[in-house]
Amino acid sequence: MSWTFGEIVQHFLQVLVPRLLLALFRMVSPGRSGKPKHLPLIRNPLLTLSAAQLAQKIRQREVTSVEVVQAYIDRIQEVNPLLNAIVKDRFSSALLEAAQADKKIEEEGREDVLKHEFPLLGVPISVKESFSLQGMPNAAGLISRAKTISSVDAPVVGLLKRAGAIPIGVTNTSELCMWLESNNHLYGITNNPYNLERTAGGSSGGEGSIIGGGASVIGLGSDIGGSIRLPSFFNGIFGHKGTRGVVSNDGQIPEFSGLHDDFVSSGPMCRYAEDLLPLLKIMAGPNADKLSLSQKVDLRKLRYFTVVDDGGSHLTTAVDNQLIEAQKRVVACFEADLGVTVKQVSFPQLKYAFQIWDTYLGLPDKDGKPPTPFVELMAEGRSVWILWEVIKRIFGRSEHTVAAIGLALYEKTHSKAPSQFILRQKEELQREMDELLGTDGVLLYPSHPFIAPKHHHPLFIPSNVAYTGIMNILGLPVTQCPLGLSKELLPLGVQVVAGKFQDRLTMAVALYLEKTFGGWRDPGVLDD
Repeated sequence: MSWTFGEIVQHFLQVLVPRLLLALFRMVSPGRSGKPKHLPLIRNPLLTLSAAQLAQKIRQREVTSVEVVQAYIDRIQEVNPLLNAIVKDRFSSALLEAAQADKKIEEEGREDVLKHEFPLLGVPISVKESFSLQGMPNAAGLISRAKTISSVDAPVVGLLKRAGAIPIGVTNTSELCMWLESNNHLYGITNNPYNLERTAGGSSGGEGSIIGGGASVIGLGSDIGGSIRLPSFFNGIFGHKGTRGVVSNDGQIPEFSGLHDDFVSSGPMCRYAEDLLPLLKIMAGPNADKLSLSQKVDLRKLRYFTVVDDGGSHLTTAVDNQLIEAQKRVVACFEADLGVTVKQVSFPQLKYAFQIWDTYLGLPDKDGKPPTPFVELMAEGRSVWILWEVIKRIFGRSEHTVAAIGLALYEKTHSKAPSQFILRQKEELQREMDELLGTDGVLLYPSHPFIAPKHHHPLFIPSNVAYTGIMNILGLPVTQCPLGLSKELLPLGVQVVAGKFQDRLTMAVALYLEKTFGGWRDPGVLDD
């Protein structure tokens, strides 16, 4: 592949500009001091039950919904001052709805009916703030939207509420949901429950943090480049990016343009693997039939593959050895426990994963209309001059984050014409991946080159998002699974990938990995 002068300049800017912005950011940003590194221990046993277990206990009147919701309110009040994950709560309304759920159970009486019609009756849930939730803010981190209150529920939120779930609050995002860290000048920065000096990821970082911190059991996120999977990875929980087009993406900020709706996936985030499938079934609504979720999965009859890295892209960093070794342990367990052979494979096209992701996000829709420029999304009906925002940011006066300003600058220097070479790489990768996985294949792939990095460090290498972003472009289902803790006591993890509409395979593997590696760990039990 030969590079033009313009492409060389573009690559130079991709690598250099974020580093310069980080240096400027550190010059004007105060450091952290005097705070604990992680959270207090979970003491209420209700907080250590899955959503499925809680729903059953509530239906069987072993515990009331009010008691469960109050337990989570107490935990949020204990840890959210440290995490800054919940940006607006609805505690009073949640308690009233919990009382109504308890009353419904008293009046109905039949557990089987309640389980069928209201599988999440009385169970609290957290919701990413970029989704419309009636009566709650819907700003996606923009100061200009600070007073915007949703008047309706997003379709997927409505499905969860009709299943009996009780929203307890909305959670932080990156500015306009287009960055690897949940930080904005409206709500501030969200911290990782395993180490408050580390990132919780983005853009569903508030969800990852509050769930990983034991202050929510299930949550709703969205993912256009890893925004469910990276926060799930960094915060030691499970997250699922479903097959393209199954779960509705309507009712989110920013509104999608170009081909973005093809690549975004709304999906579940949770501490316990057994909650993934029922949550996806609810969120998918009438499309759930496409996934055959009731069909049992025999792990011994699946074909297994592992890809150790992207093949050495010049835009990404090497995968941390602890993550490589964790993935090897998964392979060894598959072979020992399931009696299968895991084949190591490689795809040369993965070297271009970032360029593929970046290119396809910039393509026009079927009517030829290109995506809305990011600077226009930042403006929210006003005018934003990016170079002026850079100057204001140096002096701490801009309403926008370094990441948002950097992305807008990158767009300004970005070639509008897609590379035919990159388009071919995607088509070849799509064909090879689809053929390999079929209807019974499962593939392991690193979640990210780094274990949860320190705050703002993603500004150094934003193109590391390629490890998750490529799966959005391919439209494949992926479940992010925790694999214990690193020597730094931070979560390890891996992506489990399957063929289109084979979501049940990755979630079945998630159940196995939870049993084998221990799943989510209470960050409060950590001892430095």
